[in-house]
Amino acid sequence: MNAFDRKFGKDFTQQLPQLPGVYRFMNDSNQVIYIGKAKNLKRRIDQYRNAKRRKKHRKMKIIVADAAQLEFQTCSTEADAELLETRLIQTLRPRWNIVGAFYFLYPLIGIKKDANEVSFCYTTQPELFSDFEFHGAFRSRELTRNSYFSLMALLGWIGHQSKLTQHLLVPKFSYVRAFRQIPEEWFLSLRAFLKGESKKFLEDLSLELLENAGARKRSKAIQLELRQILSFWKHEIQPLHQARRLVAEHSYPVSQKERDVLFLKAKHQMKSRSSMVASPPHLSV
Repeated sequence: MNAFDRKFGKDFTQQLPQLPGVYRFMNDSNQVIYIGKAKNLKRRIDQYRNAKRRKKHRKMKIIVADAAQLEFQTCSTEADAELLETRLIQTLRPRWNIVGAFYFLYPLIGIKKDANEVSFCYTTQPELFSDFEFHGAFRSRELTRNSYFSLMALLGWIGHQSKLTQHLLVPKFSYVRAFRQIPEEWFLSLRAFLKGESKKFLEDLSLELLENAGARKRSKAIQLELRQILSFWKHEIQPLHQARRLVAEHSYPVSQKERDVLFLKAKHQMKSRSSMVASPPHLSV
C-alpha cells in the first residue's frame, strides 16, 4: 500500500467530484501546508496518489509525506478555482507554496518632480514614500532592481545626481536617487514609459546618449544598460499594461496583493475571447 492510501484510505479519490476546485493538505497540527487548484479535482488528486519516484513527482511525494489531512472545495469554474487558490495562498502562506505567497515583496518604481529635480524610488514598501507617484507592482525583483540601477547609471550621463539623497534615511532594500538638469519634457514620457503606453522616453534617452562624447566612449556598457531596461519593458512593464487593458482595470498602480489576481483575470479573459473566435455563434438562414 502506498503512502497516500495509508494516510487517506485507498477509496479516498472515489469520493472526489470531477469538477474544478481547490484542495488543501494539512499536517498533524491542522496547519495548511499546501494549497492547489484543479480543473478536475479527482484527476488531480489521483496524480498525488499515483506519484512515482520521478523527479517531476518529487514535490507531490514530499507533500503527501508531510500531510495528515486532505480537504477539497468545489468551484463553479476553473477561473474561480485559480482566484480562490491565489487568495488562500496570500492569506495562509503554506509551507510548500512559493509562487504568490510573497506578493508583499513585489517591487514598484516611483517618480516625482520638484522645481529643479526629478527623483526616483525603488521599493517594496510604497506606503513609506507617499510623495512619489508609483508604477507597478512588478513581479521580478531582480529585473526591476537591475533596470532601476541601469536607468540611474544612464541618467548620470544626462543630468547631475543630487547628493542630498545620500543622507536620506531610506528603509532597507529601498533606493532613492535624484537628478538635476533632466529635460522637463522627459517626465511625461517617463511616466508613459513606466505605464507601458510608449517607448518614447527610452528612444529620447538613447538619442541623448549618442550626443554625449563620454557615453559614446563607453558604448558597450551603455548598450548593456539599455538592453536591461528594454528587457524590463518587455517582461514586466508591457505585460502589466496589457493585463490592465484586458480586464479594463482602472486602479493604478496595481497593488502588490492584486497583481497576481489581475493577471489571472487577464488570462481567463484571453481564453474567453479565444473560445469565442474559435466557436463563432451559429447564424440561422
